[in-house]
Amino acid sequence: MCDTMVALGNVTLDGSVLFAKNSDRQPNEPLLTIRIPRKKHPTGSKVKCTYIEVDQAEETFAVLLLKPSWMWGAEMGANEFGLNIGNEAVFTRMKQGPESLLGMDMLRLALERCRNSDEALAYIIRLIEEHGQGGNCGFEKNFYYHNAFLIADPESAWVLETAGEYWAAEKVSDARSISNRLSIKNKMDKHHPDLIKYAIDRGWCRNESDFSFADCFSNKLVTHFSASLRRKNRADCTLSDEQGKITMQTMKEILRSHEEGFTERRFKKSSLASICMHGGFIFGDHTTGSYVANLDNERHTYLITGCSTPCIAIFKPFRFVDHENFTFSDDQEEKAIEFWKKRELLHRAFITNRIPDPAVYFTQREQLENEFDSKMLSAMSLNGDDDQFSSLVNSCLEQEEAFIDATLESIESANKPSKIKGNPYHRYYWKKQNEKLYR
Repeated sequence: MCDTMVALGNVTLDGSVLFAKNSDRQPNEPLLTIRIPRKKHPTGSKVKCTYIEVDQAEETFAVLLLKPSWMWGAEMGANEFGLNIGNEAVFTRMKQGPESLLGMDMLRLALERCRNSDEALAYIIRLIEEHGQGGNCGFEKNFYYHNAFLIADPESAWVLETAGEYWAAEKVSDARSISNRLSIKNKMDKHHPDLIKYAIDRGWCRNESDFSFADCFSNKLVTHFSASLRRKNRADCTLSDEQGKITMQTMKEILRSHEEGFTERRFKKSSLASICMHGGFIFGDHTTGSYVANLDNERHTYLITGCSTPCIAIFKPFRFVDHENFTFSDDQEEKAIEFWKKRELLHRAFITNRIPDPAVYFTQREQLENEFDSKMLSAMSLNGDDDQFSSLVNSCLEQEEAFIDATLESIESANKPSKIKGNPYHRYYWKKQNEKLYR
């Protein structure tokens, strides 16, 4: 379960393209912040994705990946040209295929090989045609789905939604969000050549004028229980209300938002209907990482939590600069897991009600993040050099690390008894999750 959104320059405050995503997955699944440089590869070589091998490119571009710890692909990410892609699970009437490419694999392959949104759209479609999509996407339990993508660059964006081998694409005109549901209806800028005929032949619609991709191809029952409509409506309403003045702060607020009346109960109840998703029910999904991108034709700037639960996490600045300490290389995955799990201790302390004074925590968190934002905006306006921005990134990380250490020390000093609140299943669920993650 996830939510992804984009606002093009015609509706943002500063004219840049803004992209944002929450990754909602199983709560104990670390989401790693990985950076891979541009590389050359031997002609004719292969690359092993999560389940299958595909042809390797002779050269792959530098990428930033926010990836589940166990798979090759990524939930969201960017490349050196400012191409950004986010992936969504969607539930359709089409049968699942055999193990092939996951949506996360296709996302990474496109980032490594494409320079802009048009190229990425065409490339992902080609991957589906050549290899298909399929395979278990779950960490501790099986989870199968088809995929939707929001693809953005500094000038344009596309929505691509799929159902097995079939697909439809819509070019974004201003602001757009996607969630765990097919959302393209009859406004299609591109589509599979046999898409409409396939639906008519199966009696899903009467004729071309009656056709709607979402209505014809959705698994309506599973889609309904994903609560994706409520999440998408919340994102769309905010983007609509803020048209012309959308900023990175707007995107952060959307990623941190909860369904009406939930915020005060967020650590003793689950909520699939919140964009900042809180696990604890049968579905169990939880926001494991969050990401905002500011894209322009000069420099691209990112805000990344590097950890779960954006309503308690700190967004920190990032750019593709040398000597930054935020990201990990692809051979440092154990260190990347440790980075994520240390920050996850804060979330589990909230779950077990061991934070000495939550109000103090949130005040200090807000002060620190406001300081980071101020420094980042100043650096962006001055268009400082790479060394200045890498110093900014590293300074913010050091301050966050000190804040986390001080908070964890205060938790130990207070020595409050662990007490998970909520209904019996919620208490049982998080007790088991805590035991498995930190055993």
